[in-house]
Amino acid sequence: MSDKKEPLLVVKNLKQHFPTTSGGLFSKVNGAIRAVDGISFELNAGETLGIVGESGCGKSTTVRSIAQLYRPTSGEVFFDGTDLCKSSEKELARARRDIQMIFQDPYASLDPRMTVRSIIAEPLQIFNKRGLLDTKMTSLEIEEEVEKLMERVGLNKAFKNRYPHEFSGGQRQRIGIARALALNPKIILADEPVSALDVSIQAQILNLLDDLQSELGLTYVFIAHDLAVIQHISTRVAVMYLGKIVELADKAELYNNPAHPYTQALLSAAPIPDPVIEKKRQRIILTGDVPSPDVEQRGCYFQARCPKRMPWCVCHVPPTFDLSEKQKVACWLYDERDLSKISEADAEADAAKSAINKE
Repeated sequence: MSDKKEPLLVVKNLKQHFPTTSGGLFSKVNGAIRAVDGISFELNAGETLGIVGESGCGKSTTVRSIAQLYRPTSGEVFFDGTDLCKSSEKELARARRDIQMIFQDPYASLDPRMTVRSIIAEPLQIFNKRGLLDTKMTSLEIEEEVEKLMERVGLNKAFKNRYPHEFSGGQRQRIGIARALALNPKIILADEPVSALDVSIQAQILNLLDDLQSELGLTYVFIAHDLAVIQHISTRVAVMYLGKIVELADKAELYNNPAHPYTQALLSAAPIPDPVIEKKRQRIILTGDVPSPDVEQRGCYFQARCPKRMPWCVCHVPPTFDLSEKQKVACWLYDERDLSKISEADAEADAAKSAINKE
């Protein structure tokens, strides 16, 4: 028998398409925004999966779809062996105790009319009222738990009756973290939790999240634009482009040996704090713009901007190639065939033949 544990979170071919309409009062659906377009990954307990990519690539939509804040268009999200996409609202209520979110904007994610005590106590009160906690809690026990949570995230419990506007951005994010911890979750979905903070405060919040993971055995899905932030906190990294994961690898493998041309371009744009190395580095400049997500793409989603594009890439969507146990990439460069020698006409003919066979 194998000692390998089952993953805590398994995402299979997840798609989140938002319908677009036209026609004013009598509007009709005429297309869809393909925010997330078929992604798959697994996450073990205690790991941190960092998700990085350009604005609009589907990072935030991914975590909101995992939490079922958006019901996915299709695909499967297994959490602790249960498919959340097929769960009823009652079943989801139980699951959400173990799945919590930290939001990007600490100014907008806290109700300005509620005190810190009320904000942190709210999830406990709601789940206590619904009977979804392990044991029923009294008002005094909830009060004590709020004070413990404030101290755990580095806030003075004497400030529990203050309002969010009386705190700095970093302190507000600590309030959001305390709220996320209230129900003792197994996994936290962090949607760019440090992007709105000063650099010095970012380091404090990242260190706090690291400490909490060590103490509580938490699992994170962590979204960020900053490659240095992702490198600091992640166990594995998923690189997203236009709703797809183009590369998924262990942190060390991805940063030392990036395989996908898009990953290589991203890392080449990140500065290195060594003037000698920085002077010798060659930037990979991507031309063109990111295609619109409301247009169905043909071929590789990155082919319009890829410096290594081949005729085959224009007509065929690449599968995911396993370069090793620690690295997967969706790029035709890693196909065993020499696709660079195939002409554009042959690639077009093969794509047309494939489309006919599917029909």
